[in-house]
Amino acid sequence: MGERAEETKTGTGRDEEAVMRFVERFALTFSELGVPRTPARVFAALLVSDEGRLTAAELAGRLRISPAAVSNAVRYLQQARLVTREREPGGRRDHYRLYGGDTWYEVIVQRDELLRRWQEDMREGIEAVGADTPAGRRLEETRRFYEFAHQETARLLERWRKVRSEQAGNDTG
Repeated sequence: MGERAEETKTGTGRDEEAVMRFVERFALTFSELGVPRTPARVFAALLVSDEGRLTAAELAGRLRISPAAVSNAVRYLQQARLVTREREPGGRRDHYRLYGGDTWYEVIVQRDELLRRWQEDMREGIEAVGADTPAGRRLEETRRFYEFAHQETARLLERWRKVRSEQAGNDTG
């Protein structure tokens, strides 16, 4: 192991320099999905935190961004239901953590709800333009895709629940 890598290791064996490279790389990939860059960085920082939660000051320090940038990022992530805010009884600082215990499951459930709503939107569009028009046929193709994706997502989520249940059983036995 190189001298520089050795310097960034913590007592827990974490290579903080490598962790930050991961945060930046993951945030870049996440931002390619449409998540703004700073919220993507905040999300990634929470994802890799051993504590599972961080204060605004901790996020600002780790990411070298302003408290206002953290505030805006957290607001975005809360609206997207990716992050939740909590405060310990009697505490003065808010802590931010990933939403729920199974963040990615929750993200997919939210997206599945959008697929269902988009199907309804497509039906409305089809009625508006006429089913037998070129636009109506495109909208119907889109509606059928959303319907397919919605059905497959339901099957995927059910399989995931089964896998998680089996994993939980293996972890206790």
